[in-house]
Amino acid sequence: MGALDTNVLVRYLVEDDLAQLALAKRLIQRSLREGKTLFVPVTVFLELEWVLRTTFAFTKDEVLQCLNDLLASSELCFESEHALELARLLYSRSSADLSDCLHVALAAQAGERPLWTFDRAASKVEGAKLLA
Repeated sequence: MGALDTNVLVRYLVEDDLAQLALAKRLIQRSLREGKTLFVPVTVFLELEWVLRTTFAFTKDEVLQCLNDLLASSELCFESEHALELARLLYSRSSADLSDCLHVALAAQAGERPLWTFDRAASKVEGAKLLA
């Protein structure tokens, strides 16, 4: 069925462009009818959080709700979904950026812990350690 870019998910979630929203909905509905899933790369997931937060001024709670809803949807298939679930959980529990949480989660998925960092905020994420 293919993969989705960040802008398609943004149109679907934010509904700020009716023409593009209609196209996104049509694609998702078609995939449901055909029993197929649409692939979402890790990079799209990460960029989506950034766009919602910076461009559309979503609060952290609003962003988390959107990410939860997407991860729970049957029509989407996520690259490294387990790591994304862990990153979302770590993000909900910390003041670190989602990107830092995702770095930790992907390292954990690879069996590589801790994630060494010079970033003090990132080092507070479970699974990361400050290199000092």
